[in-house]
Amino acid sequence: MILEQELEGKTLSPQEVRSILKTDNKEIVELCKRASILPKKNSKGQTYFSYEEVKNLRKVQAMKTAQMPPAKVKQTSAIMNILSSLKDMETKLSNKISKVIDEKLEGMDEVVVELIRCKTDNETLRQKIIDLNKEIYQLKNDLNSYKPVGLGFYKKKEKRVWD
Repeated sequence: MILEQELEGKTLSPQEVRSILKTDNKEIVELCKRASILPKKNSKGQTYFSYEEVKNLRKVQAMKTAQMPPAKVKQTSAIMNILSSLKDMETKLSNKISKVIDEKLEGMDEVVVELIRCKTDNETLRQKIIDLNKEIYQLKNDLNSYKPVGLGFYKKKEKRVWD
């Protein structure tokens, strides 16, 4: 009796009401509308409920779950089954996709190694071309230093050294 009198004067915060009713704010608002309860605010602007109001909310909540038609329960379980099926499909699809991607990427390491080898060979050949072009230029200069003198003979011109 004394405990109830102490509890009647006690105020409860929305967090405490949520934990007592085991529900969220949206349902608490709905229960308040059904029970015609307006939450009060303290001097700091914080919402609170009295113990009696929470008792009334609990009664309304009990009546609401008792009045829930069996069709509603079936709908809820059907929705839960659908959601669980979708979750399973999502998991299976993501596993299959990741498996296919892994299989496709498996050979990519070899392709990358081959690409690097080809690039190295390409650079080596490019350097050989540069060296051969230099050699051709020198050979052309040597060839141009020979001048025909007649009867199929050629004489090499002396290169001048510029002082």
